[in-house]
Amino acid sequence: MWIMMSCPYSLSRPGGVQGQTLGLARSLRNLGHTVTVVAPHDELRPGTFLPCGSDGEGGPFWSATTSAVTTRPALFPLDGTWVVGPSTPIRSNGSVAPVALSPVAALRVKRLLRGQSPDIIHLHEPLAPVINYAYLLSTAVPVVGTFHRSGPSVWHRGLSPLVRWATSRLTVRCAVSQAAAETTGSKDVEILFNGVEVERFVKAIPWPTEAPTIMFLGRHESRKGLELLMRAFVEIPGEAVLWIGGDGPESKRLRLTYPESSRIHWLGELSEEEKTSRLRGAHILCAPSLYGESFGVVLLEGMAARCSVVASELDGHRAAANGQAHFFPVGDQSALSRLLIDALSDMRSRAPTRTATLERAFAHASSLSIDHLAECYESIYAHIRL
Repeated sequence: MWIMMSCPYSLSRPGGVQGQTLGLARSLRNLGHTVTVVAPHDELRPGTFLPCGSDGEGGPFWSATTSAVTTRPALFPLDGTWVVGPSTPIRSNGSVAPVALSPVAALRVKRLLRGQSPDIIHLHEPLAPVINYAYLLSTAVPVVGTFHRSGPSVWHRGLSPLVRWATSRLTVRCAVSQAAAETTGSKDVEILFNGVEVERFVKAIPWPTEAPTIMFLGRHESRKGLELLMRAFVEIPGEAVLWIGGDGPESKRLRLTYPESSRIHWLGELSEEEKTSRLRGAHILCAPSLYGESFGVVLLEGMAARCSVVASELDGHRAAANGQAHFFPVGDQSALSRLLIDALSDMRSRAPTRTATLERAFAHASSLSIDHLAECYESIYAHIRL
């Protein structure tokens, strides 16, 4: 089966939807399908084609130095990734979304589809501007749409007739959680999940640690709750260490307030190899988000790495964890501090119950693997092709 998969967000930036798109493409290829990913990229020129495998084992995001690229390929289907153009950052859901806003990018999609007949088109975040709308205007091929975000955006509200039209054009509507399903405006939604690439964590070599280690992974913006974690962490006595992965608009201010020290380590953007290795070496993964999480895939990554998981009590986090994480009320600094202290104490005690808890969490993450998710989509694709 040939699947053309669209990601509206730039692949030169790490992000949840980008990771899900590329991870799912890899798993579908492992099932024997041909997958063409179409997406923006800010460092590669439009028309660049990255053959399957050129992202390397470290994937999923590429820089301009990526090797093994070609331009303007003449033959389809293509097993790899095709660059539709650069992105423009727009504010959305408390974050910054790097989407291709240029009408030229949409025209490139239309030209790409001209004379081509993929078996399935799969749009991630189908209502995001603008390239996904080009598919809906240009093809009679069955279209699957996966909704990732939690809560409507200004784009949705401002263009509601267009949004209703776009949603109606989808052959099948899927969502990563109930919270994401509510953005579709439809009751006919298949609720799935975000998948985690479990094998990456199983194979990763744990990063060396000399002290109990808490890890944060995410964009440094207010909704992710990093400042809340920093305030809670300084209340924790003892030798515990905090690793802070990622970058964002709040990085500079928070680095000045909480500078690098023997206990606080600012890691910046991490490659996939370092991320998985750091998580394997850490003891606790903390996800203190304040809002806007439709499905907390980072919780599953922590479980796959056999970390204890401490998270804010958001619906998206609960949907991901299924009881396998320790939750605190959203925004409650004292409760977060107490929960981290308890988790560190439990880790130091080496209690057999902790090992059993981590194994149950790992089993839960494995049940939501990206390979299992690929099988779910494969079944959907097969059904709508009948």
